[in-house]
Amino acid sequence: MYTCSQCDKQFPRLSNLKLHHMTHAAEKPFVCSVCNKRFSRPYTLQNHKRVHSGTVEKLFSCEICGKRFRTKANINRHRNSHTREMLHSCTFCEKRFARKDNLTLHQRTHTGEKPYLCTVCCKWFKRKGNLDDHKMLHDRQNMYSCTQCGKCFSRPLSLKSHMRSHSDKFKCPECGKCCCGNQGLTVHRRIHSGEKPFECTVCSKRFTTSSSLVKHSRLHSGEKPYKCHVCNKTYSTSAILYSHSGVHMVDKPYKCSLCNKSFCRPSFLKDHQRYVHSNERPYHCPYCGKQFKINTELKYHVRIHTDAKPYLCGHCSDRFTTCKQLKAHLLKSHNEGTWFSCHICGKNFMWSRDLKRHLLQHEDVKPYVCSECPKRFYRADGLKSHQLTHLAVKPYCCSLCDKNFTHKSSVKQHFQYCLDELGLTNMIQLVTSAEETH
Repeated sequence: MYTCSQCDKQFPRLSNLKLHHMTHAAEKPFVCSVCNKRFSRPYTLQNHKRVHSGTVEKLFSCEICGKRFRTKANINRHRNSHTREMLHSCTFCEKRFARKDNLTLHQRTHTGEKPYLCTVCCKWFKRKGNLDDHKMLHDRQNMYSCTQCGKCFSRPLSLKSHMRSHSDKFKCPECGKCCCGNQGLTVHRRIHSGEKPFECTVCSKRFTTSSSLVKHSRLHSGEKPYKCHVCNKTYSTSAILYSHSGVHMVDKPYKCSLCNKSFCRPSFLKDHQRYVHSNERPYHCPYCGKQFKINTELKYHVRIHTDAKPYLCGHCSDRFTTCKQLKAHLLKSHNEGTWFSCHICGKNFMWSRDLKRHLLQHEDVKPYVCSECPKRFYRADGLKSHQLTHLAVKPYCCSLCDKNFTHKSSVKQHFQYCLDELGLTNMIQLVTSAEETH
């Protein structure tokens, strides 16, 4: 066997090792004439060209299990899984693998490691192939678009998989939703059956998928495996890191037509327009009927009715409804964590952003200046709220009577007036009292 000196991967022939060395040298001399994607091996380029020609049938079938593959190399590698001894064991779940590289990829589902970074949008990926496919989305050339919903994909296979969501091949018999595959349908049907096979060993909460359990377990462990490569701040999920990475992006080409606020991603603009300017509240509480604009608010609200407290203190038996409540408890009761203290007046803050805002008041610095008048502000949101008075825009809408207001505080005050008129004050006070209790 010939062993690679850089990654310890082994090969039966010297020629295979030499081709493998090209992956470390980043040498990719073989270029696709259609999409300019580069490859280190000629036969890999030939296999890739079948993607553009449409000949992507899985011609090779395994005699043992019937699984099909597009290339002979893939089926040969698969056959070994039936005969080869599973030497590599996962230290997290004891699942075993015949190949070390498969074990490495599997363990990333536990650790959250995503070593491949897109330098355009700061999104991270577990596999280099996924990063390469993602980069083509930024190029917007040679894209494959869905004819029914307009969604774009970098590969025809991804489009083919997506098109199943528009067909009846994997259709849920209970609600009619179409899924992309049999696995997706199996997971979806657990919504109707109530099956939750994955249980948290700390609080006994159950989940429909193992990935949901992994994310939940980080609430108890405090693990934050996703690190921002710019400021080194860490997060518990890749989705939160992806949202945070927009802070560091200078280019914000997506502008709101109502308030001129700019965003670095179209999804952020869409969320802003729905949350700030729209009166739509699609999320309903199944217990009291209260409506919400975003699903996260509904999840926190439902805990009032269910008395769910998923955040457990590691020092005592106290439990909390939100992570913020747990952090405050750890600081005040167990002196765990770090207070952010003002060096001028000694006031303590739980969050660094609150301390920064506080210091501006001591220094009497108002860095945010209105372009229409001489008025200045400590915070950017104060300036943006003020600028609405010059634009004559009223982005805040009362959900009870559809009347529009310039400021959020105004619509809150008016909302209370509407409650009194409709005789709903007592019900809202009951809910508010429960929120404050928790």
